[in-house]
Amino acid sequence: MNEFVVYVLFSKSSGKTYTGMTSDLITRFHFHNTKSTKGFTTRYRPWMVIHVEFFKSKKEAMLREKELKTGKGRDWIKKFLFPFYKL
Repeated sequence: MNEFVVYVLFSKSSGKTYTGMTSDLITRFHFHNTKSTKGFTTRYRPWMVIHVEFFKSKKEAMLREKELKTGKGRDWIKKFLFPFYKL
């Protein structure tokens, strides 16, 4: 049975965050930092994982990812995660 992860990445150099979903966090994180050649995450490397949430179903994970990408979700990220990380 697969487990799905919703994650938030933070780029200290740019102050940007990225929210994604995967069933293999280690491989996906490595891809964001080294393998991908185009897209949003290539411009703001290096990334660090600042938050993860685990889900039993892909549907639940996709709903949470979508929620975190809304204005309300981005506000939650700033309020609850950024006090622990220097911008």
